[in-house]
Amino acid sequence: MTPDLETRPWGTLPDGQDVGLFVLRAPNGLTVTLGEYGARLLRVQVPDRHGVPGDVLLGHPDLEAYLTQEDALYFGATIGRVANRIARGRFTLDGTAYRLPINDPPNHLHGGPGGFHSVKWPGTPTTGEGGTRGVTFRLHSPDGEDGYPGAVDVTARYTLSDDGVLMLECWADTDAPTPLSLTNHAYWNLADGGAGSVLDHTLSLPASEFLAVDDTAIPTAMLGLAGTPFDFRSGKTLGQDIAAPNPQLQRAGGYDHHFVLPDSGGELRRAAALADPGSGRQLEVWTTEHGVQLYSGNFLSGQVVGWAGARYRQHSAVCLETQQAPDAVNQPWLDRLGTGSVIVRPGQQYRTQTQWRFSALPE
Repeated sequence: MTPDLETRPWGTLPDGQDVGLFVLRAPNGLTVTLGEYGARLLRVQVPDRHGVPGDVLLGHPDLEAYLTQEDALYFGATIGRVANRIARGRFTLDGTAYRLPINDPPNHLHGGPGGFHSVKWPGTPTTGEGGTRGVTFRLHSPDGEDGYPGAVDVTARYTLSDDGVLMLECWADTDAPTPLSLTNHAYWNLADGGAGSVLDHTLSLPASEFLAVDDTAIPTAMLGLAGTPFDFRSGKTLGQDIAAPNPQLQRAGGYDHHFVLPDSGGELRRAAALADPGSGRQLEVWTTEHGVQLYSGNFLSGQVVGWAGARYRQHSAVCLETQQAPDAVNQPWLDRLGTGSVIVRPGQQYRTQTQWRFSALPE
């Protein structure tokens, strides 16, 4: 290993598998820690406007927390086979009905209890051109796993560049038609890594529509943002309208909604910009996906104490999950929002890319 790419043991899973972690370091002071359990972002430390590094990601040093703490199940994990919710855990594909585990009653969430977040992805450290260092994680998901058809081989590759760009590329192949929609479930707090609230962070989202949901968080309609608490096009703090008397916000306890981005034809483009005025840290999210699930940490309970003793409470982080629309496998109009269907067939390689670009704002 080199000073900018380090491998360490992390722990042992209940089935006896040893899992490791990897530390990537960029010359500008950005440090990223990754883990084999869930192909997971564990820790991200970013310099503030004065060059002082600090935590910006919710996480935990101990593997046990990700196995037993409900709040931590998805922290920084690669989510699949299908991110977000599938209504009632059911879908029909090519005339065959499939049933999936219900782990968010009455729906199926984030691939189910045996989803990609809950298994080991063997990782291989890599170095590339242009001063990049990274880790490539691979996973084989057998036919029938958590009810999904087809055997799927998935690769998730993280790379960190010298200029502070962290990239996640995922690709997958299947031997039978199956739904696929992967994301990373990072919880961001650019001020203090989750010790305090994220509601004073400024967010901008270039979306003009969002998906309204029912009482179980399943989409029911696509609505315009103008004049609503969901309009982040000009940028505003997360807390400005989060307590507005809006039924959509009241149902979720805040934001937990899919924002539909303008069509880019599958090309990489900016999907969101998040900034903390105190530290000056800024995060831009770029993606090839057509949507972003904005989640304002509504159900963080305060039970998990993570990096530097931070206790993660409600609204102590925000998620910006780049993905296809929730329940697209059951609602054709949602499946048509993107450049490709959520259904992947043999011979069609699934691909997605997300970048996190860090910088510091001047005083």
